[in-house]
Amino acid sequence: MPNEWSDLTRLTQGAPVVVERVRLAESGIAIEGEFELPPLARLSAEDQIFVTAFVLCHGSIKEIERIFGVSYPTVKNRLNRLANKLEFVESFDFPDEEDVLAQLESGDINAEEAIRRLSQ
Repeated sequence: MPNEWSDLTRLTQGAPVVVERVRLAESGIAIEGEFELPPLARLSAEDQIFVTAFVLCHGSIKEIERIFGVSYPTVKNRLNRLANKLEFVESFDFPDEEDVLAQLESGDINAEEAIRRLSQ
């Protein structure tokens, strides 16, 4: 039974993993179902180390070059490869105040809906 992410990564050899049980350590409460691993946990152990080092270096490519002994293009290529593997958090467009007021004025939305949209 693997105890570390690196053990799990080595065991699964990059195959997709579905977690079926999660237990809260403090309370002992367990939740069962199908849970996907977060995107960073799906990376290989080597890629996780690279991402961790990059964050700890505050995104300094020069520092990553020094730590790993690689060139600038190598770091950029690896970052591009990792960026393609990771999903970015979905962003939402918040309505412009003028648009909401125009919709209210034209009768497309009511006052309650206008207040809701403006308070977002």
